[in-house]
This record gives sequence, structure tokens and C-alpha cells, in this order.
Amino acid sequence: METLALILAGGRGTRLDLLTDHRSKPSVPFAGKFRLIDFALSNCVNSGIYNVGVLTQYLPMSLHDHIGIGKPWDLDRKIGGIKLLQPYTGKDKKYGWYQGTAHAVCQNINYIKESNPKYVIILSGDHVYKMDYSQMIDYHKEKKGELTIAAQAVPLEEANRFGILETDKDMEISNFTEKPDSPPNNLASMGIYVFNTAALIDILEEHCNQENSDFGHHIIPQMIEKAPSYCYEYKGYWRDVGTVKSFWETNLALASTMPELNLYDQNWRIHTRSQEEPPVKFGDSGSAKQSIIANGSIINGEVENSVIASGVFIEEGAKVKDSIIFNNTLIKANATLNKVIVDKNVIIGSNSHIGYSKELASNYDKPNLYKSGLTVIGKGAKIPTKIKIACNSRILPYIKESDFDGEVLIKSGSSVKPKNDKGLHLVDVG
Repeated sequence: METLALILAGGRGTRLDLLTDHRSKPSVPFAGKFRLIDFALSNCVNSGIYNVGVLTQYLPMSLHDHIGIGKPWDLDRKIGGIKLLQPYTGKDKKYGWYQGTAHAVCQNINYIKESNPKYVIILSGDHVYKMDYSQMIDYHKEKKGELTIAAQAVPLEEANRFGILETDKDMEISNFTEKPDSPPNNLASMGIYVFNTAALIDILEEHCNQENSDFGHHIIPQMIEKAPSYCYEYKGYWRDVGTVKSFWETNLALASTMPELNLYDQNWRIHTRSQEEPPVKFGDSGSAKQSIIANGSIINGEVENSVIASGVFIEEGAKVKDSIIFNNTLIKANATLNKVIVDKNVIIGSNSHIGYSKELASNYDKPNLYKSGLTVIGKGAKIPTKIKIACNSRILPYIKESDFDGEVLIKSGSSVKPKNDKGLHLVDVG
């Protein structure tokens, strides 16, 4: 096959905080029925790329279960298909945990050689977008360079979060700076690279001999100096949902009347592994306005501008607004949720008020992540009845009602932890 896709899917995504305490970032649920990695996988097959390697590391079990043998994406093939590539050790102690994006690819250099593609496209497994990679590969061929980087203009105030490209009039890259303090412009790398295979192998074998080797810091600058490298400017929809706030905004934008990202495009389907669930059911008092409701949910309360995953049960009198509710959560009668992200298998007690906003203080533990009024409830938490939890709060996974110590108001900016908390033990449970 001409092109091999390598999807980097081993990251934790620490800025998603509680949402990645029990799963890797590419495995985080999205838009009611998908996971973040579904976009990269679907883009591959929709672009005609059926030779795909997925590099996993951090809490990989749920991601491996989700991908399986790749059948939902038509990647269960005898020739090509999907390969799950995990860290491994060798007799010469050369191998081990992936220590950066380039180091992860370098660990799998024998897999690249055995696949023997003409081109390798390297992708992130946690971005939300639809992109025809074949057009970028055709552009790469036309330019006759050794490397092509997909890039997009971002708001200048956010440019320091990305690798920034400087180009000439022919879009040849003259300089690349990873996350500069003072960005020279706002043309940001999307983390999508097309390499000629021989050039990729050469540069990795020459420069990937140190710990924490990343493409942005160690490989791309060397490649630009060594060989012609070009920028492919992509002007379609693309989002890096790297923070709790951006994750919330990107989800809720899909519930708008005319979202920028069309999930209903029959010509570019986003495939996923779906459970067989009955249709959505609305009771006598159930209603939903400008929302996404996944199969298997039962709505007896009111839902507005929210994303509800499968298996969610919202009892009568409950009100959910501007919120994201993950799978199999129970919201009991007369509870109110406003600007809340609720992970899987949570029980919200009756007459509770989550996202109470009479006061507004940044979160004490994570002030940079929680200052916009959002509240996150971790997986498996149990919220007592008649409690008020103010905004910018964090309710850690598997909290019990007794951990609230009978409090009736959790102040803005709080983090509710187990009474005997000595640091959470991370468990990969999806």
C-alpha cells in the first residue's frame, strides 16, 4: 500500500483533568456516541487509507476494547488493516516506554520498514475534524518535498499553544518553532505530517536517540534544515479539544442549529463502535431543545442545549442545561444541572443543584482549568440529595455520598475528594 497512517494515541491529556483519570485522551467520549479517536480513524478510511497503526500507552485498555480488530472502520483486513502498537522492551534495553511522539514512532521503525509504504502520514488521535488526507498527500507529491505539515490559522492569543510555521510565497517552510512565547504569526501546526518514508526513517535514526524526543522539538526543525519541507494550509473545521472548556464548547456547538462540523454528512461518515441500544424515549413530561440525545436514553425531565449519551435516565422534574452527560448516568427527580460535564455511571441525587452560580471563584486546585463556570463530576460519583454544588468545582471519581460530610453547599472552586484520599489510583475502565 502506498500510504501508512500512524495515529499517536498514547497521551493522557492532563488538561482534561478528571475526564482522563480513567482513560486515555483519544478514548474520551464525544458528541453522545463517539470517542475522540473515531475522527482520525474515520478520516483514514474515508481518504482511502486502510493501513493504519495506532500507538497506545497511557491506560490503553478501553481504547483497545473500542478499536478491537477495526471492524466498524472496515479495517479488519488480511492485507493492511489496523495494528495496535504498544511499548515493548528488548534484550539490548534500547526499548521501553514511549518518551515523546517521535520516540514512539522510532520504537516502531521496524513496523514501518516491514509495511514498506512510499509515504507515512502521522496523526494525532484526539482532534475533532473531517479531512481528506488524500488531497494533502497529492499536494505533497506535487511539491516534491520530503515533508509536508498541515497547518491552520488560529487566534493569535492561542498561538503559543502550537508549533508555529513560517513560510515563503511557495509555502516552503523556512522556520518552525514549537510553542513559542512570542509567536511570529498564527499559522499553527495541526500535528499532521506527511513524510517520504525513506526521509522519515533517516531522520529518526539520526536524531531520535534521546529521551523525550518529540516531532515539534527535535525532528521537524532538523528536517526543515535538511530537506525541502512544505506547509499544507487547511481551511476546514478542526478543533484541538485539549482543555475542559474547549471540550465543553466543541460538544455543545454540535447541538446548534447549523454546526460548523456536520455529523450528518452521508458522504463522510464518522464511524464508531456502537452498542445496540433501544431508541430514545420521552415521557409525558420529557422535553429536549437544541440538544443531542443518543439512543438508549429515557428523558422524563427537561433538556436544553446539552449532549446526552446513551443509557442516561433523567427523571421527572429534573432540568439539564448547557451540560454534557456521559453514558449510563442517572439524574434523579427535580435535580438541576447547569454547565456541568458528568462522566459515566454517575448518580445525581434528587433536588440537588449542580453548577449553582451565586458565587464565582476559580478552582483552588486547578485554577487555570476551572475559571469559566464549568463543573465536572468524575466517573462513578454519587451525589447526595438536596445538595448545592457551586460552579468551577471538581467532584472526583467514585466519590460516595458520605464523602460530602453532610454539607448542603459546596462552595465555588472546591474539589470534593475521598475522606481518606492519598492520591487516586488510576484504573483503566473506559
